[in-house]
Amino acid sequence: MDVKTGFFYLFSAVLLFAAFRVITARNPVYAALYLVLAFFQAAAVWMLLKAEFLAISLVLVYVGAVMVLFLFVVMMLDINVDALRAGFWKHFPVAAVVGVVIALEMAAVLMGGFRPAEPGNGPAAAQAAQAGATAAAQVSNTKELGKLLYSQYLYPLEIAAVLLLVAIIAAIALTLRERKDSKHMDPGEQVKVRARDRLQVIKMPPTMVAPAAEPQAAAAVEAKA
Repeated sequence: MDVKTGFFYLFSAVLLFAAFRVITARNPVYAALYLVLAFFQAAAVWMLLKAEFLAISLVLVYVGAVMVLFLFVVMMLDINVDALRAGFWKHFPVAAVVGVVIALEMAAVLMGGFRPAEPGNGPAAAQAAQAGATAAAQVSNTKELGKLLYSQYLYPLEIAAVLLLVAIIAAIALTLRERKDSKHMDPGEQVKVRARDRLQVIKMPPTMVAPAAEPQAAAAVEAKA
C-alpha cells in the first residue's frame, strides 16, 4: 500500500466518523463542527483525486460561508434540543428505511463507475492508454472547467449570477425596511456626533457639608426615640 492509498483510508475513516457524529451528537453546535470536519475530509479526498477546484470550492463555500453562518444561527437561537428529540425514536424506523433505500440507489448508480474498463488487445491499445493517461495528467481540470463555464455554459452562469444578485438585493431590502420594532440607526448621524453632545462633565467639590435637618423632622425623630 502506497502513501496515497494510506491517506485515502485515513481521510475516509475520519470522514465516516465525523458524518456519524453529525447525526448522533446531542448538541447542535457539536454537530455543526463535526459537519465542518466532514467537509474538510471530503475536500482532502478530492485533492487526492486531483479535483482541486471542487476541494477548494467545498472549503470556501460550505465551510467558510454556509457552515459558519449556520453555526452562528444555531448559537444565537439557543434551540431546545430536548423538544426536537421528543419524537426521534417514533420516526426512526421510517427514517432508517428511507436511508437504506437512498444508500441502495447510490450504490446502484455508482458501482458502474468503479468497475475497471476492459483493456484492449495488442501493444497499440496499451500505448494509446498510456498516452491518454499522460495527457490527462498534464491537463489542469480547473482550467478546463473555467473554459467550459465561460464558453459553453456562459448563459447559465450569467443567469445564476443574476439570481444571486436579486437574492442579495431582496435580503438588503427586507433588512432595511422601516418597521416599528426596528432599532435602525443612521450611520451618518452616528459619525457626526461629538463627545460633548453625549457626555456632560459636571464639576463637583470633593466634600460637601451635610444640610441641616429641619426642626420638625428632628422633633419627630426624638419623639420616636
